[in-house]
Amino acid sequence: MLDVCLLGTGGMMPLPYRWLTSLMVRCEGSQMLIDCGEGTQIAGKAAGWTFKPIDVIAFTHYHADHISGLPGLLLSMGNAERSEPLLIIGPKGLERVVTALRTIAPELPFSIEFLELTEKKQRIVLPHFEVEAFRVNHNITCYGYSIILKRAGKFNPVRAEAFGLPKPFWGRLQKGETLTYEGKVYTPDMVMGEARKGLKVTYCTDSRPASSIVEAAEHADLFICEGMYGEKEKEAKAREYKHMTFCEAARMAKNAQVKELWLTHFSPSLSWPEDYMDEVRKVFPNAHAGKDGKSAELKFEGEK
Repeated sequence: MLDVCLLGTGGMMPLPYRWLTSLMVRCEGSQMLIDCGEGTQIAGKAAGWTFKPIDVIAFTHYHADHISGLPGLLLSMGNAERSEPLLIIGPKGLERVVTALRTIAPELPFSIEFLELTEKKQRIVLPHFEVEAFRVNHNITCYGYSIILKRAGKFNPVRAEAFGLPKPFWGRLQKGETLTYEGKVYTPDMVMGEARKGLKVTYCTDSRPASSIVEAAEHADLFICEGMYGEKEKEAKAREYKHMTFCEAARMAKNAQVKELWLTHFSPSLSWPEDYMDEVRKVFPNAHAGKDGKSAELKFEGEK
């Protein structure tokens, strides 16, 4: 199961009714934050989320509206007596940028580990899920992220019994452990069926439409994508500043065959995103205008 919450949906500058873009994802108690613009802490508290349990922070790029909230967030995590290491992921220059921001947050009771992205596509395996970073098309180096939760196949007790394995060993194999019993090695694939469909959330902001995005989002359960402008007449402006319109995002969602699309990272001039959604849904019917605090609980197929 994945819990997903759009903390903020604004681009460029925070507004009284819209904080800057950030996303929180939770899986089995582990939390990942993508981007941390000004107001992220306020947006998170309003949505009922806490920040101490964050294990990973990932940045799409280093424009101020995506990273300026980091020093305050780190201080709040420290004030909550966090002691566990924090992993921060981002494009090249990550450690230099974060170190500069930490001029105003120099002392923390936890260490920070840095993972700088250098490839066009990069996979990071974490304890509870995998993260796939993919480069997009903005005016500076920028990445999108897919959070992937795999699902093992069903346990086959008939096979386990046929091998003569005592039941106390079954759970260990189900959890992916390789073990030895009576001189013979047993691996999970010996008692597990084929892997079942997992869950995938793909997040992309600050980019022109790109094949890398469509490829990364393919068959995603939820595709969260920037829609800087709702107005069709602003497509030229979107091209100039390397952003995209609602309908451009919808076409990518359609091509990627995702289940659901949430739009985010709205221009400050865009007061009512819902006004443009009828046209968007002509392209991709299951599209929604994001709003601060919008959340979802994604479950595996067949789960109640």
